[in-house]
Amino acid sequence: MRRFIASAFALLVLLPLLLAQQAADLVITNGTVVTMNNQRDVIEGGVVVIRGAKLVAVGPASLAAQFTAKKTIDARAGIVMPGMINTHTHAAMTIFRSLGDDVADRLKRFMFPLEAKFVDRQVVYWGTLHGALEMVEGGVTTFVDMYYFEDEVARAAKQIGMRGVLGETILNFPAPDSKEPYGGFALAQKFVADFRGDPLITPAFAPHAPYTLDAAHLKLIADETAKFDVPVLMHVAEMTDEVDTLRKERNQTPIEFLDSVGLLNRRLVAAHCIFVNDSDIALMKARDIGVAHNIVANIKSAKGVAPALKMHEQGMRVGLGTDGPMSGNTLDIIGQLGYVAKLHKLVNHDRTLAPSIEVVEMATRGGARALHMEDKLGSLEAGKLADVIIIDADATNLIPNYDVYATLVYGASAKDVRTTIINGKVIMEDRKVLTLDAAEVKAHMRAMAKSIAERVGPVPK
Repeated sequence: MRRFIASAFALLVLLPLLLAQQAADLVITNGTVVTMNNQRDVIEGGVVVIRGAKLVAVGPASLAAQFTAKKTIDARAGIVMPGMINTHTHAAMTIFRSLGDDVADRLKRFMFPLEAKFVDRQVVYWGTLHGALEMVEGGVTTFVDMYYFEDEVARAAKQIGMRGVLGETILNFPAPDSKEPYGGFALAQKFVADFRGDPLITPAFAPHAPYTLDAAHLKLIADETAKFDVPVLMHVAEMTDEVDTLRKERNQTPIEFLDSVGLLNRRLVAAHCIFVNDSDIALMKARDIGVAHNIVANIKSAKGVAPALKMHEQGMRVGLGTDGPMSGNTLDIIGQLGYVAKLHKLVNHDRTLAPSIEVVEMATRGGARALHMEDKLGSLEAGKLADVIIIDADATNLIPNYDVYATLVYGASAKDVRTTIINGKVIMEDRKVLTLDAAEVKAHMRAMAKSIAERVGPVPK
């Protein structure tokens, strides 16, 4: 009888607590939570709570008692942080990775002809699936892509469960998915119509570059994207020829040219921006554009280091990108971090520049700002979308961890990412991708690559 009374009393004491608990779908406990919020809070032993596609609470260990969850993940003291955002790539080009890596004038002499010969729907689908697998394994939760057959890119992204800002490429010559010059414009219109409102895919127009479209078509794209308020993805100020030609023909920089046709606005995500001057930067800031800084691809091509640090320091919207896997070869943003910090120190001869915390910000919150999506992405805060990664605290290269930002920038690698969550869904847990058969994707890629290798012929020198 006494035991019954004691149990009843305990139930009465606990019942208000149990009733007060809120339902959640997923709770992450015991993490070093790097929030990337305005205060840049880092919470030791912290908790992240997810319901549906959104974060509902982020806080100290005591927070866990307020929720009852369908699933709990023990971060085991690992780094819990916002997913990385890759602001510029061509994911399907994984199929061509390592082909002709040291070729001069590679874009026109090798890349464009290679794409014309081999790119079709299957290549884009499987190439993107393989690229998305690599990004998920490396902690990238959102990628910005411009390529051909972009509906296949979207299909692959949705299959694995990635968030994508995806643009159909438009060129002034025939492309793999269009026999007519500028045929990509109509394809982009259809792509936007098909995917507007999708929970994972943000459709976009992707005019290739100022040197591959004329002013009339760029104005047409500016009008169309303003009408539907969709992003514009574009290579900008990447080539010396591009700069020289516009100066000779129009007495304008690429930035001034885009402004004159109505494309320099908040919808634009401008990739590279290597050859911009102080006047360009002031105009870019005034127009509130986003910038994708692709440092590894740019130094590999020997083009130079874009003044992205200066842009970031002036409050511009600067994120990090890998470029395509034929240019930067890898698709993980964590691998970019150390290069961004070290090279900006080097070219400015100042080791105090590009502090680790600012570089991590560019990879997360900065990427969200470049996309004008900082209200949804880029930090761990209640109300934002639940794109979260967990980095292994037990990785040999991450011990000891005195400064979490320095650890991420100078010590971490893509292979240290243990868990990737996108839109509230666990996509990878303990290094196992749950939404597709990784072995099947790799086998399919090897078979396609074998076929291409047999048909590609001699690589130009």
